[in-house]
Order: sequence, then structure tokens, then C-alpha cells
Amino acid sequence: MIQQIKKYNSLQEFLRSSHLPHQILHIDLNYNQIGDEGASGLGSALAKCINLSNLTLDLRSNLIGAMGASGLDSALAKCINLSNLTLYLYYNQIGAMGASGLGSALAKCINLSNLTLDLRSNQIGDEGASGLGSALAKCINLSNLTLDLQFNQIGEEWVHQAQVQLQQNALISQI
Repeated sequence: MIQQIKKYNSLQEFLRSSHLPHQILHIDLNYNQIGDEGASGLGSALAKCINLSNLTLDLRSNLIGAMGASGLDSALAKCINLSNLTLYLYYNQIGAMGASGLGSALAKCINLSNLTLDLRSNQIGDEGASGLGSALAKCINLSNLTLDLQFNQIGEEWVHQAQVQLQQNALISQI
């Protein structure tokens, strides 16, 4: 059976869709200013996509803070069949709490093997980067990781620490 890629460029359009059959999903909401409320609504709908295996989510520049990130986190944690995730969250304000929560949620995605996270310019800092790195190191099936944390006030010491933590996960072949 050929899996159909479902694409959405509108939050309302996705929220009105039937969520159960989605296996491959591309949601492009960049520059829509959905904020925390929209991100939480999106998270609630994504949590219903129980068959989801591939997700590309472009939420760059959407005024999403820690609360909105939390809504996405709880949804991603329920996507246990997710094996490929590309998440563009750059130019938001998820902060340290949002980054740590995202990492914890992704660690629950037990089938996740390919992950691209672009979290540039999110005010994450050392604390958030540390929480994110520690959680990602627990992704037991992760083999490919692309992580962009530029412009987040993260010190050089943490960057080295994160590389060591992530390389301890013997399954990660590409960082």
C-alpha cells in the first residue's frame, strides 16, 4: 500500500481533518503567529494521529513560548510510532523549559530513528540545552540527529558536554 503524504498550510485546515489515517504528515505554518494557544491546539490534534510515522512540522517565527511548546511536547510523547521527525521551531521563545520538555517528550518516542531539530533563536541557554541534550541521549533508537541551537546563549562548555553525552548513545551514527 502506498502511503500518501498529507500536507497542510493552515492550522484550521489541519484541525478540521480526520487525524486517524495520517501516517506521513507535512504541516507548514511558518510565520503564522499561532502563539501558545495555536501550538497547544495543534498539539491536541497531533496527539490523535496515532498512526503517524513521519512528521515534518514547520513552526518557525510563530510567537510560541514555553506553554505552547508544552502542548506540542505532550502530543509528540504520544506519537509512539513516529520514526522520522523534522521540527523547525526557530525564531520562537520556547526558553529553557520548552527545550527540556521537548527533549523529554522525544525520549518517549521509542521508534524515533531520524531527528532534525532546528531551535535557533529560542532563548534556550545552557540550562535548556543541557536538559535537551540529556533527554536526547535517552532516545534509544536514534541513528541520525541534526540539531541546530545557534543564537541561544549557549556556552562553549555545554556544546562540548552535549557532544560527549550524545556520542555515548552508540546508535547515533550522525550528529
